[in-house]
Amino acid sequence: MEKEHIGELEELILLIILMLKDDAYGLAVKHAIEEETDRKVTIGAIHGTVNRLETKGLLKSEMGEASEVRGGRRKRLFTLTSSGMNALQKSKDVKVSLWQKIPELAIQKL
Repeated sequence: MEKEHIGELEELILLIILMLKDDAYGLAVKHAIEEETDRKVTIGAIHGTVNRLETKGLLKSEMGEASEVRGGRRKRLFTLTSSGMNALQKSKDVKVSLWQKIPELAIQKL
């Protein structure tokens, strides 16, 4: 699993789940991605990607409590696993390393 790389949407979803903490469920992830990246994403793309990330062992999900606001339906809440954190760190390290190898574009603090 350590050799698995993550795609851009996978990386965004993992980062958003970390940002949302205890409120990381499908629709909240969708809204946060749209707000933070100014791009549209379908709820189907979110569900497909979180299912793939869970299969890869990079996140886990559990069902939250039912609420009247959702008509008694429960939210599927997401959290990162240690493998998910490692995948994010590895992705960041690769990108920072590449940026630093381009002197005219290097960012001092990432």
